[in-house]
Amino acid sequence: MKKVTTMLIACISIFGMNLNAQEDYRGNLKFGLKAGANYSNVWDERDNDFEANGKPGFAGGAFLHIPIGKFLGVQPEVLFAQKGFQGSGVMLGENYSFKRTTNYLDVPILFTFKPFPVFSIVAGPQYSFLMSQEDNFTSGTMSETQFRDYDTNIRRNTLGAVVGFDVNVNHFVVSPRAGWDFLANHGDGSSSAPRYKNQWLQLTLGYRF
Repeated sequence: MKKVTTMLIACISIFGMNLNAQEDYRGNLKFGLKAGANYSNVWDERDNDFEANGKPGFAGGAFLHIPIGKFLGVQPEVLFAQKGFQGSGVMLGENYSFKRTTNYLDVPILFTFKPFPVFSIVAGPQYSFLMSQEDNFTSGTMSETQFRDYDTNIRRNTLGAVVGFDVNVNHFVVSPRAGWDFLANHGDGSSSAPRYKNQWLQLTLGYRF
């Protein structure tokens, strides 16, 4: 127990020394790349019977930090983000599972508040464009995959919001995020597809040049 405590104190001390030794980049223009994962789900504010389970997916892209003085800034990002949902049940006596993966181009415009060199708070609107959709359905020995053909009934352009923070350690940045859509996916309302809005948690690791 004493060895574990000693190692933990040593790690905290080393990490603290690194934070104290790092440069203050808050006033600098910075370009970066980031990659990580989404954990997404969907919700329907008008249908309490519509339930789904979350699913993991990839998220990654580029960002540009534009300082407005030392403590404020704007950070536009361009990300490829996998969202969607999954579920399971019983149909005609057979167990089934369903998974929907939606591939989006996300463009958040984040306003940043930088009270410390190692910590920034971010929040702002996000534009999302649905690039493609894949549905996987499995029941017993049957398995089927479908790629969505879009029409005017499905909304491909939507707006949402993102909040989170950045932890900055020298050139590296860890970025937890939470986001949700303002608009449902059913376009003009005549689609037979489930009506829902995306919501997601995101964690990425980035490198600033």
